Amino acid sequence: MIKSIRKSLLSPLYMFLKDSRAVGIVLIACTLISMILANSGAGPGYIGFWNDLFDPAGGHHYQYRSLHLPNSYLLWINDGMMVLFFFMVGMEIKRELTVGELSSIRQSILPVLAAIGGMLFPALIFTLFNNGTEYAHGWGIPMATDIAFSLGILSLLGKRVPVSLKIFLMALAIIDDLGAILTIAIFYTPHLEIKYLLIGAAVFLIPLLLNFMKVERLIFYFIPGLVLWYCLFNSGVHATIAGVLLAFCIPQDKISELVHGLHDPVNFIVMPLFALANTAILLPSDVMQALHHDISYGVITGLVIGKPLGIFVLSFIAVKMKLGTLPAKSNWWQLLGIGLIAGIGFTMSIFISSLAYTDRNLQIIAIMSVIVASVVAGAAGFIYLRLIRR
Repeated sequence: MIKSIRKSLLSPLYMFLKDSRAVGIVLIACTLISMILANSGAGPGYIGFWNDLFDPAGGHHYQYRSLHLPNSYLLWINDGMMVLFFFMVGMEIKRELTVGELSSIRQSILPVLAAIGGMLFPALIFTLFNNGTEYAHGWGIPMATDIAFSLGILSLLGKRVPVSLKIFLMALAIIDDLGAILTIAIFYTPHLEIKYLLIGAAVFLIPLLLNFMKVERLIFYFIPGLVLWYCLFNSGVHATIAGVLLAFCIPQDKISELVHGLHDPVNFIVMPLFALANTAILLPSDVMQALHHDISYGVITGLVIGKPLGIFVLSFIAVKMKLGTLPAKSNWWQLLGIGLIAGIGFTMSIFISSLAYTDRNLQIIAIMSVIVASVVAGAAGFIYLRLIRR
């Protein structure tokens, strides 16, 4: 009887978690819940919770005297837990580059060029709106495509979109993530502590050597990986880069197993916590007025217009120059729709928003703009692809 009740309760949940749309739905729900709570009567306590760190036993602030570690739940999520997300993304990038869609020049040239266009055009558009202002440093915000959301929206269209286009979008988004990771490492590192950077470089040689020696035991990779994270956190380079560096050292035959094992914890624990913590923002009394800002113009226009334009233009040039071919059973109209959906920036764009500005008010404007742009891009891409199919 108990087993029957348990099965009847857990089966729908299990089926939901296996649905390709589940990640996007959970992230949307967490974003809405977080923004509602932040702007309710519980707002000050809720926002304060993420920006503080308490001793569960005594209620006192943690003080790190000998170790330099994140000092708030928000930082533990962004600098700590998000390493798992970057670790998983790094392994997916390595897998695609070695045995997947990006393993040959012929296969990879179109999504690579499309991704470059999808990063350059939004950055240029943002710069046009903000060049010469104190907001110009946010040019990296509209460059990213959120894999989970974009593929989730695409899955809603079912057979209306050929499988080849879904693979194209996934490859494009993976390259896009690699571009975002490099952007964070190179341009969003405010200062460098050379001592920690040199120690981190020395530690990184350990997993590299283990990979060269074909060591299979993963624990021998994870221990230096933790030390590498600590060194990068204190070096000024964003600590999440440690996840990507470690991912490229993992033996190829272990990657599929690890990605499979991390899928649910990352997508249904780490990412929802990231959404809850980073969208715990107090909205201005006049939201529309706040969106009439150079940052908003740059982010929204960059994601909604710059993304599809950049993807389409560089794809068109690549095909016309015979550098690549359109995905099988697709046409230019459908490719434009994929470009629209790629304008869903969300996770990485919000992440870069927190790095681009130190002023919390500017971060809020940027995050609001990312959410608005992602909703508009997702809805526009979905409706457009449904209409052209008819």
